[in-house]
Amino acid sequence: MIDSSLPLLNKKVLVPRGKKQAKSFSQLLKRYGGIPVEIPLIAFRPKMITQKLMEYLNALHTYDWIIFTSNVTVETFLSFVGPEGIITSPKIAVIGKRTEKVVEEKGLRVEFSPTEYVAEAFVEEFLPNLQIGVKILIPKGNLARDYIADSLRKNGAIVDEVVVYETYMPEESFTKLAIAMENQELDILLFTSPSTVDHFMDTIKELGLESCLSGCLIGCIGPSTEKKLKSYNLKVHASPKVYTVEEMIKSMNAYLLEN
Repeated sequence: MIDSSLPLLNKKVLVPRGKKQAKSFSQLLKRYGGIPVEIPLIAFRPKMITQKLMEYLNALHTYDWIIFTSNVTVETFLSFVGPEGIITSPKIAVIGKRTEKVVEEKGLRVEFSPTEYVAEAFVEEFLPNLQIGVKILIPKGNLARDYIADSLRKNGAIVDEVVVYETYMPEESFTKLAIAMENQELDILLFTSPSTVDHFMDTIKELGLESCLSGCLIGCIGPSTEKKLKSYNLKVHASPKVYTVEEMIKSMNAYLLEN
């Protein structure tokens, strides 16, 4: 039975992830008394295999490290090569608990994971592993930042980046989001990446629904997502120091308790 004193009780909360990733997100919200409203603001599709991508895959054994920055990157990359493709080399570095878990579920070993799940912390903590000429491969999405690659190159690494998937807004979510906002069916908006913010705001602006945002509380994960929200002049009410969905929900819970 849900505690009736929970601040999130009966609050309708946006879950911006796709069906596969939304389940655990929604379960957490229910545990805190919230009512999840699943409207995927982001979806992923693998890039077609090109000759350039095949060159990277065939040369995988020549890399010292491969860096995975998300579980989507892991899933997509391994759909091309299979876990057996990187059992012996290269070493694996990751960002995020979820990413690490997915790698380990594939029977692979993570050699490095930073204490904070952002690119800046990754670079700072990873530098002791670098020697001049260390060769690194970074699979990524089409909208991913270049910060890690650029920073490691400045410190003497040879870094190749390869786009393995692209990010897009599901068509069916456009109408679903429009109806929810027009009918004021969302009390709390939670965002998990800058892309979810962009896709959300593209819809809001296209339909002229900016006024519908005034009654919503906003929470997010990570400084990049918070920065993106603020670039749209949106107030962020909850942004945890630990970048996980559960901590974001706890952070919003704490905000509601205090206000």
